[in-house]
Amino acid sequence: MTAHTPTPQALAQAAGVLRAGGLVAFPTETVYGLGADARSASAVEGVFALKGRPAANPLIIHVLGAVEARALVDWTPEAAALARRFWSGALTLVLPKAPDCPVARAACAGLPTLAVRAPAHPVARALLRAFGGPIAAPSANRSGAPSPTTAQHVLDDLGPDAPLTLAAGRSTIGLESTVLDLSQGQPAILRAGAVTAQHIAECLGAEAIPMADTRAGAPRSPGLAHRHYTPRIPVRLRAYEVRPGEALLAFGSTRFMNAGAAAAVANLSEAGDLDEAAANLFAHMRALDRPAHAGIAVMDIPQVGIGVAINDRLARAAE
Repeated sequence: MTAHTPTPQALAQAAGVLRAGGLVAFPTETVYGLGADARSASAVEGVFALKGRPAANPLIIHVLGAVEARALVDWTPEAAALARRFWSGALTLVLPKAPDCPVARAACAGLPTLAVRAPAHPVARALLRAFGGPIAAPSANRSGAPSPTTAQHVLDDLGPDAPLTLAAGRSTIGLESTVLDLSQGQPAILRAGAVTAQHIAECLGAEAIPMADTRAGAPRSPGLAHRHYTPRIPVRLRAYEVRPGEALLAFGSTRFMNAGAAAAVANLSEAGDLDEAAANLFAHMRALDRPAHAGIAVMDIPQVGIGVAINDRLARAAE
């Protein structure tokens, strides 16, 4: 299986695959997605089957914008304000389903809410326009593995089962979208991402936007499993030394680390830039995930800005 350059012909072919109930892998600015017609129960079930994804884990529904979202969910003033500020972009909103919502029940795991996002990537948007409907799309990988940020990651993960895959280089953000729950009264973040709590609070005029407690009950959003984004070898956080046989996932200067003793080194950002670190996170985790390595030692990442999302992914990988 090879990836396709997203020419008009390839986009038309991909849209036809979706209309016929098939699956398509496509790039977004966050990670690569595995898309299906959100209105088709059999297509959505195909996504769960290919990924090996638990049926209780809902999917994000991708749309072009607020007009399309309002046909699926009960749109609120808060949603409108956030969409004006952050769409198209890396923010997913969880809202009550509209009474006549056409999205397949399996896509929302039987919940009364739906997670919707308008991606910014030009190829994702071109596919949405060519298809003409909502696309249900989790990350295009086997469930629980580090998310794919290149088309090659998709092909590596899904192998001969990989569907038609559109390739457009590396995802620029490199982490899944922020998920904000607007269905419970007070807005709360279910999953951290590039759109931070401070960004959201400033938009809504709130003093703070809390992180929701997602440990109990059915998941209201993708990406909430305690063990997730997991390499095949152990991950050790906040490392200040490299143990025998470990690879090093570095951040910033390694001057005071015994990096020379590492089996391999991948630096998320030598300059200590958190945006660069986020973009490199999953690719570097994949590069260090080798059976010959005893594990991956991870240097400390500042818990500020998108660093909150990076640390969330690392914590789940190390669970």
